[in-house]
Amino acid sequence: MSEKLKQIANEVTRRRTFAIISHPDAGKTTLTEKFLLFGGAIREAGSVKSRRAQKYAVSDWMEIEKQRGISVTSSVLQFEYDHCCINILDTPGHQDFSEDTYRTLMAADCAVMVIDSAKGVEAQTKKLFHVCKMRGIPIFTFINKMDRQGLDPFELIEDIEKVLDIRSCPINWPIGAGKHFKGVYNRQKSQIELFGEGNHGQSKTKTIAGDLDDPKFEELLGTSLHQQLLGDIELLDVAGDAYDLERIHAGDLTPVFFGSALTNFGVEPFLQDFLKMSLPPRPRESNEGEISPTSEDLTGFIFKIQANMNPAHRDRIAFLRICSGKFEKGMTVNHIRSGKKIKLAQPQQFLAQDRIIVETAYPGDIIGLHDPGIFNIGDTLSEKSTTMAFQGIPSFAPEHFAKVTIKNSLKRKQFLKGIQQLSEEGTIQVYKRPNIGVEELIVGVVGVLQFEVLEYRLKHEYNVDMLIQTLSYRYIRWIDPKTFNPDKFSITMDTLLVQNDLEQPVLLFQNEWSINQLIDRNKGLILHETSLY
Repeated sequence: MSEKLKQIANEVTRRRTFAIISHPDAGKTTLTEKFLLFGGAIREAGSVKSRRAQKYAVSDWMEIEKQRGISVTSSVLQFEYDHCCINILDTPGHQDFSEDTYRTLMAADCAVMVIDSAKGVEAQTKKLFHVCKMRGIPIFTFINKMDRQGLDPFELIEDIEKVLDIRSCPINWPIGAGKHFKGVYNRQKSQIELFGEGNHGQSKTKTIAGDLDDPKFEELLGTSLHQQLLGDIELLDVAGDAYDLERIHAGDLTPVFFGSALTNFGVEPFLQDFLKMSLPPRPRESNEGEISPTSEDLTGFIFKIQANMNPAHRDRIAFLRICSGKFEKGMTVNHIRSGKKIKLAQPQQFLAQDRIIVETAYPGDIIGLHDPGIFNIGDTLSEKSTTMAFQGIPSFAPEHFAKVTIKNSLKRKQFLKGIQQLSEEGTIQVYKRPNIGVEELIVGVVGVLQFEVLEYRLKHEYNVDMLIQTLSYRYIRWIDPKTFNPDKFSITMDTLLVQNDLEQPVLLFQNEWSINQLIDRNKGLILHETSLY
């Protein structure tokens, strides 16, 4: 084996690339920050709750995120911990930005699922979990906010197993809850890890090892909590699923950890166990078979495009997930879709709004490439091959539509540029009515909050004021062009015919009844629920 291949293999082994998923307010961003604290990447956490202060969560960089207290975009964060190189993809928790999260999960090798102990599995968690399940990636569960009053731990475990249809294996088990939370019992290490005032900051958790029957534990916890713990652990040992690393890697079993991200309790033990249990970057499917991360040929795919991360520079960054080989600054690669060669001159890595120029990177790493407008989401880059392409990233049907127009027609050029860039990022989908000028466009989004982001970004990044008129359409169908004859096409009154950017016909419907009516009127017409283009 060559020295280069040995180096790639060593670097792959020590890399972990994962996404953090949750429902809003479960504590995902707080947990991300605590990981960064333990890795020495930041010195002080920005309190997610105190948005009015000048201190903000380091992974939330967009101004609107600071004001609203939510993650709108997926942040990419890299740091070193315990000889491992960790890439965190911090995803939006708000359901209106779930499409960004779906794309981000395509770049992750596993996922950390954060659950609020008071609420259990919530709607958005369920939605995101199923994307992980579809991809067959391992899922690690952190049940947060144990120092607040919440659901019974067995109820939480049952919720995970029933709602998400996955078996679970608690690695630790809570002792008490809320005001009476004493800590956790680590089942693998047979030790109690105590919760207390000393847990704040980066201080080590006090641990006491020994047999649970030992009188010192009864004295420490009190008879009631001690007896409850004995009963809980016995029930888990008899009726619960055994720890099985193969099942975890297959995505059939989720290890469960209890803790409190805000107070740091249980975060570092979770991080340490996660690094031991999780897998390094795995092979990726392509049109030419599996691509091994340890192969010499550099390959990767674009999973996210973000314009104006730095408004002062009006830049546009394409995020590349490296899948194999060694990346070196200035190298030339094949852009498979266009058939052209491109030079990767100013690659960047991120810690939220802070960037550094990166000289080298390896499989699992995420790098930002300056994009003059040549990249699309899903594009494959390869050092040697001119035909290999990774599996495409799914596009999701919009559920909300609005007519957008500019207030000042003199701003038409900026308006169209902004709309185009946000469309290429995947933030919005844009349609136009045939024979109507581009000053009036129809925008489709997965969640209504995206309209607010659209309006905000056009105003602050392109200096364009716009009018948004929401429409009553709720369903979209793409017409199979082979079955479409515009001269004989019959449309219902409550249906709208529009075109995508390739001028191909798309239909917007108010209800499912209208869809069936249109199909009855146009025999042989084939409609698709997902885009063919």
